[in-house]
Amino acid sequence: MTGVAVSTRGLRKTYRTRRGRKVVAVQGLDLEVPAGGVHGFLGPNGSGKTTSIRMLLGLVRADAGTMTVFGTPVPDGLPAVVGRVGAIVESPKFFPAFSGRKNLELLAEAIGAPRARVGEVLEQTSLGERGDDRFRTYSLGMKQRLAIAATLLKDPDLLIFDEPTNGLDPAGIREIRETMRGLGEQGKTVLVSSHILAEVEQVADTVSIIGHGRLLASGTVAEVIGGGAAAKVKVAVDNHDKAANVLTTAGLAVRADGNYLLVETQDPAGVTRTLANEGLYVSELVPVRADLESVFLELTEGEGLA
Repeated sequence: MTGVAVSTRGLRKTYRTRRGRKVVAVQGLDLEVPAGGVHGFLGPNGSGKTTSIRMLLGLVRADAGTMTVFGTPVPDGLPAVVGRVGAIVESPKFFPAFSGRKNLELLAEAIGAPRARVGEVLEQTSLGERGDDRFRTYSLGMKQRLAIAATLLKDPDLLIFDEPTNGLDPAGIREIRETMRGLGEQGKTVLVSSHILAEVEQVADTVSIIGHGRLLASGTVAEVIGGGAAAKVKVAVDNHDKAANVLTTAGLAVRADGNYLLVETQDPAGVTRTLANEGLYVSELVPVRADLESVFLELTEGEGLA
């Protein structure tokens, strides 16, 4: 699958509080989600992720801007593409006393999906062996995977998950991560909103980072990491204070980091050379690999991280 699955231009949404104060939830958001693979939609709590998703799904009306899903304008054109979209925005309701399979069979009948899809989606979400167990016996991770299985009954091309790992233990998070990665590898487009950076970095092909409802960065994970936080090295040297003064005088950003100095630089060799010229010799120099979390924190500094 090639092309663009989701696109927004100038998307804006404001709310009024009970006291009449206007709050801008989304302001001028330009978002583009490529078709196929996993796209991480990242931002601090309250940054507008859920509001943006609700507007895409026609659950909230936008004040301004345009949106398309597979090239079809939404929300007006939603009836034409809704069969290609599956979403989990809130925890779906299942019958606790029924098995996972029975719950899905009832849902399939309600939405007109083939009954044969039930077994297929249980296998897709690694619930095949537990499909006949009662829903009440499922772990939180299994319940979330059953919710994902429910969205797959229509065999959609686009899956939208809003904070799917909230409240899960590490095992549950791993299960959801593996499920999302598998769906992306099958050619589905998975749009997942999250503020858990380490998890998204392991599963996403592309990402968009927003703060206060506006786009801060977008691209492949490698592009965003490469274009975000400055490169850093950890430097071990005998005289920390003198070395820090020398490097600061040379125009480099330096701060203490335990037994090291953390130096922002694109030229590690230059750090060694600058210190050696002042009679300071480096005993260890370790590049610090940029990651999505460091970029995220740098881009969203002052954005109200929760």
